[in-house]
Amino acid sequence: MTGARKTTAFLAVLLGGAGILHLAKPAPFDAMVPHALPGEPRTYTYTYASAVAELGVAGLLAVPCTRRAGGLAATALFVAVYPANLQMAYDWRHAEPRKRAIALARLPLQGVLIAQGLQVARASRSRAENS
Repeated sequence: MTGARKTTAFLAVLLGGAGILHLAKPAPFDAMVPHALPGEPRTYTYTYASAVAELGVAGLLAVPCTRRAGGLAATALFVAVYPANLQMAYDWRHAEPRKRAIALARLPLQGVLIAQGLQVARASRSRAENS
């Protein structure tokens, strides 16, 4: 399995798992929704937004002919949820050290996920052009 394929599989599993988690246990995610957003946090963490988006992007990544779109959609999704990671880091700034470390570690890791989404899109584009 090539690096791009491993990255694609990783992102598909990550997003699929996150989508299922959002549906099964949305409450922990509600607290991460930035307070500045209008409406109830559950609107963003339950079916209407996060879960459907994550499961949809996982599906796009899983199918070769939609993989480029999946990589671009994953990138957009990871950019879109970055404010939630910022909110978590701010909210947990006085939490126990372990929680603070988790919240702070998520910030640069989100950049890695964004780069991986772009990598999948680029690799899929290259494969399509060479076919």
